[in-house]
Amino acid sequence: MKIPTLPFTVTDWAAIAPTRHPGEQGFALWRTLEIGDIRVRMVEYSPGYLADHWCDRGHILFVVEGELVSELRDGRRSVLTAGMSYQVSDHGDAAHRSSTETGARLFIVD
Repeated sequence: MKIPTLPFTVTDWAAIAPTRHPGEQGFALWRTLEIGDIRVRMVEYSPGYLADHWCDRGHILFVVEGELVSELRDGRRSVLTAGMSYQVSDHGDAAHRSSTETGARLFIVD
C-alpha cells in the first residue's frame, strides 16, 4: 500500500453517510473514504451478520466494538474482540469471510 500525496485530513465518520450492504444473513453499513487506490472504512455489522462472499482483497482490520469471527476458506477460524486486528494480503491462500452473532464495529484499510 502506498498512500498518495494528500494534505493532513481529519475524518468525522459520523458525517459520512452509510451505504447498506446485505450479507447472506444480516447487513453491513459502510462509511467510506477513498484516497487514491486506498479505501478507508468504518463498518458496522448487524447482529447475525454473515458475509455473502469469500473475499480475496487484502485488508488491515481493527475491531472497535463487538466480536467478529473471521473464517478462512481452508476452515481456519479466528475470533476477534474489541482491540484486536488482523492483516491479510491480496489474493494468496487466505480467502476469508466475516460473521458475528452480536454485531461489530470495525475500522478497515484496504
